[in-house]
Amino acid sequence: MLFDEDAELDDEFVSTAFASDDVRAMEKPLLDSGVPLMHMAASAAAMSARVMLARAQVSPDDARIVLLAGGGDNGGDGLFAAAELADQGATVTAVAVGRSLHAEGLAAFDRAGGEVIVLDPRAEIEGHAAPADEDEAADLFDEALDIAQDSHLIIDAMTGIGLQGALRGIPAHIAEELGRQSGLPESMALPSGENLGAFPLVLAVDVPSGVGVNDGALPGPYIPADVTATFGAMKPCALLPPSAYVCGQLVLVDFDFDTARFTPAVEAMTSRTAAQIIRLPHVADSKYSRGVTGLITGSQAYPGAAVLSCHAAAVSNVGMIRYRGPARAEDLVLREVPEAVMGGGHVQSWVVGSGVPNGEADEHGDDAQRREIRALLARYDAQTEGSADMPPVVVDAGALDLLPETCAPQVLITPHAGELARLISERDEDVTADEVMAEPLHWATRAWELTGATVLLKGAITVIVGYDEEGGPSVITSGSGPAWLSSAGAGDVLAGTLGAVLAQGADTLRIMPDQVGIHAATGAFLHGLAAQLASESLQTGWRRPVVYDPDSAFDFLEAMQPVSNMLAHTGYLVGSLGHPITAKDVIGELPHAFALLIRMYDDHDDDGIGPDDLSGAGFNPDGPAGGDDDDPHGDDPVGGDIIDDDAVIEPDDDADDGDGVYLDADRDYTDEELDALMDRLMSRR
Repeated sequence: MLFDEDAELDDEFVSTAFASDDVRAMEKPLLDSGVPLMHMAASAAAMSARVMLARAQVSPDDARIVLLAGGGDNGGDGLFAAAELADQGATVTAVAVGRSLHAEGLAAFDRAGGEVIVLDPRAEIEGHAAPADEDEAADLFDEALDIAQDSHLIIDAMTGIGLQGALRGIPAHIAEELGRQSGLPESMALPSGENLGAFPLVLAVDVPSGVGVNDGALPGPYIPADVTATFGAMKPCALLPPSAYVCGQLVLVDFDFDTARFTPAVEAMTSRTAAQIIRLPHVADSKYSRGVTGLITGSQAYPGAAVLSCHAAAVSNVGMIRYRGPARAEDLVLREVPEAVMGGGHVQSWVVGSGVPNGEADEHGDDAQRREIRALLARYDAQTEGSADMPPVVVDAGALDLLPETCAPQVLITPHAGELARLISERDEDVTADEVMAEPLHWATRAWELTGATVLLKGAITVIVGYDEEGGPSVITSGSGPAWLSSAGAGDVLAGTLGAVLAQGADTLRIMPDQVGIHAATGAFLHGLAAQLASESLQTGWRRPVVYDPDSAFDFLEAMQPVSNMLAHTGYLVGSLGHPITAKDVIGELPHAFALLIRMYDDHDDDGIGPDDLSGAGFNPDGPAGGDDDDPHGDDPVGGDIIDDDAVIEPDDDADDGDGVYLDADRDYTDEELDALMDRLMSRR
């Protein structure tokens, strides 16, 4: 059920991130009481490594693993995990990148027979000699690189959450050689758990080395991960762009932290939260009570923006739309949306600017759309009497340079990186689009400070900076869309969708304008989900973490499967990557996106399709994609389970008839038996 308390807590656990200092404060009472957090982290990391190797068809006895170990607790986590893997037969080499190693972790690793390479001539590591001089250090560095590049798996445990700023010294040089020197990742957009089959794979311990843990930036060299096992609570870098793009598949290890007294740094929009935001029809509704969105979009030069924004708003759960624009745009809107009303009238939200020229393009100031928008936005000046009573407004594209000096909080601006850079440069300091893309949270927050508006910065992971209850910044992300959404007109569709969501929530927003941010994130989530449905892609900008439970090892193995492994057994014909789409395709799937969220109000316990199938990416990208009788399209990618919860079978080879892999829920399996089950599960690829 949508309002199931346990499910809501599970959602909160995987979608809420806390600053690194707060995570340390959460750890402290557990450490003080003797809870072995390091061993718990190491076991989860070791199991994640085993799954990664199994997916790559590498047995433990044949595996070549390199651990990049720093001198702190993160390196200790890695050493204990590496020791466990060495005990299971893997050949493991630890590369000490600092001047020390965690003493107990090193002792465990030495007992397991692991090899250690020390790179820093100044290091003092018991039982392991440091290089005698710079020449020997250079030779050992090259040797370590050769071993790492020839390995099956690199475990990155260099820095953890203690890093401030860019990597320096030996860790930086390692990252430059094994990862990227700087800049945004250039990797192909792949679904959860997928890679291009190249070794070495990379498992990051807690966070990938080199990322901005709290701000999501990539300030220097970094090592992109295929899987990141993060401990206790989500870190902001796992939710924020661009760092989230280099985390790979997320594994979240539950330490049972008490988070109640801590304020989240970032929250990711989930299907459950989005479903709770959208308005359901009431028995006494009229078209007016369901919400009316007014749009001043499009122009003589770009009439298509009017069509796309109006059509998107019309199918996004409002009772009516009103359109104001040039005659050509009006005619085109009426052809596509004949129920649209032309001209003025009462509205619950506005959408302005999509397809409207900016000031540079309208150098003579004679564009009628801009004049009307300027007059409307003047009423949203926070210093103007009555501004708080104005309905929420989405300000897009060409209207961004018409904002008043200080906006009321119900003003939602929707720039892409280039538009945000222009806005900030006009009001404050010069900044480029590349700089905005490198530090989206920083610059979106700066725009919030400069304008007073709620800011939605578009991207593969969209960043929304709005208001909390005390008037400070609140950050929400939405990454439900596939990379195929990077298409002309997609921003116009988003603007219309946002306007409709704001109109539905107008009564709430009038009382609580700080809720504009979560409504904006809901609109962005729906927009991305519609694109996912339209493209039939299981790749999304952000992917819901797999929760590691040591008492449910087989569930973890199942959840970590790559999407292609699941598709092979479901008759899913398109493939996990999907296909190209247009903005109009997204509009066509918006009603279906709403339907998927609305159905969460139903109790689906009996049909195998419930809220858990609608994960943070809209539908579960880690779950099977097959047909279902309840699907309005007949090919709903929200599907049933590969493993029957009630099935029982022994884990020997004779028990597998090739049609399924089963687990006896009452049996306490050994590691060897779990390995055998995992091999059989992965062999179905």
